Amino acid sequence: MVDCKWHEFASPEALAEDLSANVAEKLSAAVRERGHATIAVSGGRTPALFFDHLSRHDIPWDKVTVTLVDERFVPADSPRSNARLVAQHLLQNKAARAAFIGLYHEAESIAAAAEKAAGAIGEIPAPLDVVVLGMGNDRHTASFFPDATTIETLLKPAEGADVLPVSSESAGEPRLTLSMNRIAGARFVALHIEGDDKRETLEGALAMQPGPASPISAVLAAAKHPARIFWAPASQS
Repeated sequence: MVDCKWHEFASPEALAEDLSANVAEKLSAAVRERGHATIAVSGGRTPALFFDHLSRHDIPWDKVTVTLVDERFVPADSPRSNARLVAQHLLQNKAARAAFIGLYHEAESIAAAAEKAAGAIGEIPAPLDVVVLGMGNDRHTASFFPDATTIETLLKPAEGADVLPVSSESAGEPRLTLSMNRIAGARFVALHIEGDDKRETLEGALAMQPGPASPISAVLAAAKHPARIFWAPASQS
């Protein structure tokens, strides 16, 4: 059984407020204790409101490094770029003082781009202080897609590169993802999902054997510290 705690909210707004307060406290504590803080965030439509809330928290942003859980192999000005989403919604307001390390690098192949990204992420101290994950209706998280050609390797918490290339037909573009070690080793892991469909997907995933068919349960099972699930019904607007 995967060890995780559920937090349920009446609305995405209430969820964003609570999750941002939790994350802000973790980042502030990390700065007090170690002089710096690190957070890896996910893309997609769901986290924008959370980013907006977090960007307004009064924490020592000049001592915080933001990175991504995963990224599409597209430039930062692409509408599908997670880095673009973070720039527009998180690296604003008080959080504009934070440092940002993206995963995309211009390269002739996704493998070469992953190597460049791994070098950059390798400069960030381990473990990460905060990781905020999302989840797709296919039970993927990060870029651990069930149909990825290397899914079994991706889910193994083995020593190796911090960033890995991913090829998955369902994902569309090639992807870059943080390794299982980097994600599961974080001091605080949160899964942010919204909507009845995502709740049903997660409940079904948690009833499955952690592995390639259920990457989200594999990640939650591997988490060094019990993950916390933040759920709200989908917005009615």
